[in-house]
Amino acid sequence: MSLNVAIQMDPVEAINIDTDTTFLMMMEAQARGHSLWVYAPDHLSLEDGRVFARGRPLNLQAVKGDHHRLGDYETRDLSELDVVLMRQDPPFDLAYITATHFLERIHPRTLVVNDPAQVRNAPEKLFVTEFAGVQPPTLVTTDAEAVYAFREKHGDMVLKPLYGGGGSGVVRLKPDDPNLDALLELHAMIGREPVVAQKFIPAVSKGDKRILLIDGEPVGAINRIPAEGQVRSNLARGGRAAAVELTARDLELCAIIGPALKARGLLFVGIDVIGDYMTEINVTSPTGAQQLKRFGGADAGALLWDRIEAIRAAG
Repeated sequence: MSLNVAIQMDPVEAINIDTDTTFLMMMEAQARGHSLWVYAPDHLSLEDGRVFARGRPLNLQAVKGDHHRLGDYETRDLSELDVVLMRQDPPFDLAYITATHFLERIHPRTLVVNDPAQVRNAPEKLFVTEFAGVQPPTLVTTDAEAVYAFREKHGDMVLKPLYGGGGSGVVRLKPDDPNLDALLELHAMIGREPVVAQKFIPAVSKGDKRILLIDGEPVGAINRIPAEGQVRSNLARGGRAAAVELTARDLELCAIIGPALKARGLLFVGIDVIGDYMTEINVTSPTGAQQLKRFGGADAGALLWDRIEAIRAAG
């Protein structure tokens, strides 16, 4: 089977081929004989009910500093392609949401991974709240008084933007920290979106586990260990990746959410687990697949393409 695959992503020229999950996905697709075509989110258009993108053919090689060959720009009707990988990074803002509306017009005739309507309806820090008993105590609000009441009840806490990504804007606030007012003012200046207050989990010092799931089934995990004195363990924020095994609690959490992921067409998902708690369900552009493979774990890229090919073969 040879598929025509489009990738909606941030500039391919700028990716780190040693760590980027999208690069792993694209290399696997190319190795299987699928053709690659790449476009930026701001080159997506809707005209008379049809969805077009302006992009370029792409060939890849695993050579640092010389990893891509791009053809000339052309405009294509995305309904004529077999697969679209929606892989641009957050923020999950109105531009991101608009792209999901556009891509919803072509799915599932063109298989969009992940299902764009379900990506839109599953904001990563809100989706997890649908599952009882998986999170630490968590508040989502724009009400400053509610945040203060939450801190009074739970003490040491983490404050983060609802629609941020990659660890941006995440801060730890101890019970006597005087900066809460200023931080809430900053969030209000940036936008009208709520903030998330979450009881601090001391186990984060041992790492924030990223578990990858393909079509609702866990395939492996990596541990992301924060730098000394830091609370954020994101790899983009200085966290260090390490090998880790799935625990009985990890598998329990996956079993709780797995059927919902499968039912929603969320084929490639990454969840964040600290200690016994899940903090986020990442459905936009989850990372960690390269590190998982490097540590001798499953090849999540190959498993994803196995599933995509099976879906396309079934019609």
